[in-house]
Amino acid sequence: MEALEAIHTRRSIRQYKDTPLSEETIRELLDAAMSAPTAGGIQPWRFVVITERAVLDAIPDIHPYAAMIRQAPLAILVCGDESSENYGAFWVQDCSAAMQNILLAARALGLASLWCGVHGRPEREKAFTELFGLPEKVRPLGLAIVGHSDTPFTRKECYDESKVHHNRW
Repeated sequence: MEALEAIHTRRSIRQYKDTPLSEETIRELLDAAMSAPTAGGIQPWRFVVITERAVLDAIPDIHPYAAMIRQAPLAILVCGDESSENYGAFWVQDCSAAMQNILLAARALGLASLWCGVHGRPEREKAFTELFGLPEKVRPLGLAIVGHSDTPFTRKECYDESKVHHNRW
Protein backbone atom coordinates (compact mmCIF):
# COMPACT_ATOMS: atom_id res chain seq x y z
CA MET A 1 0.00 0.00 0.00
CA GLU A 2 1.25 3.48 -0.84
CA ALA A 3 2.01 5.80 2.09
CA LEU A 4 -0.58 8.39 1.06
CA GLU A 5 -3.27 5.74 0.71
CA ALA A 6 -2.56 4.55 4.26
CA ILE A 7 -2.71 8.13 5.52
CA HIS A 8 -5.95 9.01 3.71
CA THR A 9 -7.81 5.78 4.54
CA ARG A 10 -6.73 5.40 8.17
CA ARG A 11 -9.72 5.53 10.51
CA SER A 12 -10.32 5.15 14.24
CA ILE A 13 -11.97 1.74 14.30
CA ARG A 14 -14.04 0.59 17.28
CA GLN A 15 -15.03 -2.96 16.28
CA TYR A 16 -12.46 -5.75 16.32
CA LYS A 17 -12.16 -9.50 15.92
CA ASP A 18 -10.26 -11.31 18.65
CA THR A 19 -8.01 -13.00 16.06
CA PRO A 20 -4.46 -13.00 17.50
CA LEU A 21 -1.72 -11.11 15.70
CA SER A 22 1.60 -12.78 14.99
CA GLU A 23 4.80 -11.81 16.78
CA GLU A 24 6.12 -10.77 13.37
CA THR A 25 3.22 -8.34 12.90
CA ILE A 26 3.71 -6.89 16.37
CA ARG A 27 7.43 -6.48 15.64
CA GLU A 28 6.58 -4.66 12.37
CA LEU A 29 4.33 -2.24 14.26
CA LEU A 30 7.05 -1.55 16.83
CA ASP A 31 9.70 -1.18 14.14
CA ALA A 32 7.51 1.43 12.43
CA ALA A 33 7.04 3.23 15.76
CA MET A 34 10.78 3.33 16.37
CA SER A 35 11.33 4.79 12.89
CA ALA A 36 9.61 8.03 13.91
CA PRO A 37 11.55 11.29 14.10
CA THR A 38 12.87 12.26 17.51
CA ALA A 39 14.41 15.38 19.05
CA GLY A 40 18.14 15.00 19.41
CA GLY A 41 17.90 11.40 18.27
CA ILE A 42 17.26 10.26 21.87
CA GLN A 43 14.30 7.99 21.07
CA PRO A 44 12.48 8.47 24.40
CA TRP A 45 9.72 6.02 23.54
CA ARG A 46 9.06 2.92 25.59
CA PHE A 47 6.34 0.41 24.72
CA VAL A 48 4.24 -1.98 26.77
CA VAL A 49 2.86 -4.68 24.45
CA ILE A 50 -0.42 -6.00 25.86
CA THR A 51 -1.82 -9.29 24.56
CA GLU A 52 -2.98 -10.96 27.77
CA ARG A 53 -6.79 -11.06 27.71
CA ALA A 54 -7.21 -10.35 31.44
CA VAL A 55 -5.07 -7.23 31.18
CA LEU A 56 -6.82 -6.00 28.02
CA ASP A 57 -10.18 -6.54 29.71
CA ALA A 58 -9.08 -4.51 32.76
CA ILE A 59 -8.23 -1.39 30.76
CA PRO A 60 -11.82 -0.09 30.32
CA ASP A 61 -12.00 0.07 34.12
CA ILE A 62 -9.37 2.84 34.05
CA HIS A 63 -10.11 4.43 30.66
CA PRO A 64 -13.72 5.44 29.95
CA TYR A 65 -13.32 5.36 26.16
CA ALA A 66 -11.52 2.03 25.77
CA ALA A 67 -14.43 -0.44 25.86
CA MET A 68 -13.59 -1.69 22.35
CA ILE A 69 -10.34 -3.14 23.69
CA ARG A 70 -12.36 -6.06 25.07
CA GLN A 71 -12.67 -7.31 21.46
CA ALA A 72 -9.13 -6.52 20.27
CA PRO A 73 -6.16 -8.91 20.48
CA LEU A 74 -3.50 -6.23 20.99
CA ALA A 75 -2.84 -2.90 22.61
CA ILE A 76 0.44 -1.05 22.73
CA LEU A 77 0.90 1.47 25.52
CA VAL A 78 3.17 4.16 24.12
CA CYS A 79 5.18 5.82 26.86
CA GLY A 80 7.91 8.44 27.00
CA ASP A 81 11.01 8.64 29.13
CA GLU A 82 11.29 12.28 30.18
CA SER A 83 14.66 11.92 31.91
CA SER A 84 16.83 13.37 29.12
CA GLU A 85 18.41 16.57 30.39
CA ASN A 86 18.36 18.35 27.03
CA TYR A 87 15.40 16.80 25.22
CA GLY A 88 13.11 15.40 27.93
CA ALA A 89 10.39 17.96 27.27
CA PHE A 90 10.00 16.71 23.69
CA TRP A 91 8.85 13.21 24.67
CA VAL A 92 5.19 14.03 23.90
CA GLN A 93 5.98 15.06 20.33
CA ASP A 94 8.40 12.19 19.76
CA CYS A 95 6.00 9.60 21.14
CA SER A 96 3.05 11.09 19.23
CA ALA A 97 5.02 10.57 16.02
CA ALA A 98 5.73 6.98 17.11
CA MET A 99 2.02 6.46 17.86
CA GLN A 100 1.02 7.78 14.44
CA ASN A 101 3.53 5.43 12.82
CA ILE A 102 1.90 2.49 14.63
CA LEU A 103 -1.53 3.52 13.32
CA LEU A 104 -0.26 3.97 9.76
CA ALA A 105 1.68 0.71 9.83
CA ALA A 106 -1.43 -1.08 11.07
CA ARG A 107 -3.41 0.37 8.16
CA ALA A 108 -0.68 -0.60 5.68
CA LEU A 109 -0.85 -4.16 7.05
CA GLY A 110 -4.64 -4.25 6.59
CA LEU A 111 -5.32 -3.90 10.32
CA ALA A 112 -7.65 -1.59 12.18
CA SER A 113 -6.46 0.67 14.98
CA LEU A 114 -7.48 3.38 17.42
CA TRP A 115 -5.52 5.88 19.53
CA CYS A 116 -6.88 6.20 23.09
CA GLY A 117 -5.32 9.22 24.78
CA VAL A 118 -3.90 8.93 28.28
CA HIS A 119 -1.50 11.88 28.61
CA GLY A 120 -3.10 15.11 29.76
CA ARG A 121 -5.59 13.37 32.05
CA PRO A 122 -3.83 13.03 35.43
CA GLU A 123 -6.21 10.36 36.70
CA ARG A 124 -5.61 8.22 33.60
CA GLU A 125 -1.85 8.74 33.73
CA LYS A 126 -1.82 7.63 37.36
CA ALA A 127 -4.00 4.58 36.70
CA PHE A 128 -1.89 3.40 33.72
CA THR A 129 1.33 4.06 35.62
CA GLU A 130 0.09 1.89 38.48
CA LEU A 131 -1.43 -0.88 36.34
CA PHE A 132 1.71 -1.32 34.26
CA GLY A 133 4.31 -0.50 36.92
CA LEU A 134 5.90 2.33 34.93
CA PRO A 135 9.14 3.75 36.35
CA GLU A 136 9.14 7.27 37.81
CA LYS A 137 10.43 9.13 34.72
CA VAL A 138 8.33 7.14 32.22
CA ARG A 139 4.97 8.70 31.34
CA PRO A 140 2.09 7.10 29.42
CA LEU A 141 1.11 8.95 26.23
CA GLY A 142 -1.64 6.75 24.86
CA LEU A 143 -2.84 3.34 23.91
CA ALA A 144 -2.81 1.99 20.35
CA ILE A 145 -5.54 -0.62 20.01
CA VAL A 146 -4.90 -2.88 17.02
CA GLY A 147 -6.64 -5.84 15.41
CA HIS A 148 -8.58 -7.21 12.47
CA SER A 149 -11.97 -5.68 11.68
CA ASP A 150 -14.73 -5.93 9.12
CA THR A 151 -15.20 -2.16 9.22
CA PRO A 152 -14.45 -0.76 5.75
CA PHE A 153 -11.60 1.66 5.20
CA THR A 154 -12.87 4.49 3.04
CA ARG A 155 -11.29 7.79 2.18
CA LYS A 156 -12.87 10.77 3.85
CA GLU A 157 -12.04 14.22 2.53
CA CYS A 158 -10.34 16.09 5.38
CA TYR A 159 -8.67 19.01 3.60
CA ASP A 160 -10.07 22.35 4.76
CA GLU A 161 -8.64 25.45 3.08
CA SER A 162 -10.02 27.68 5.88
CA LYS A 163 -7.44 26.15 8.24
CA VAL A 164 -4.48 27.07 6.03
CA HIS A 165 -2.62 30.39 6.24
CA HIS A 166 0.24 31.33 3.93
CA ASN A 167 3.29 33.20 5.15
CA ARG A 168 1.46 34.66 8.16
CA TRP A 169 -1.86 34.44 9.98
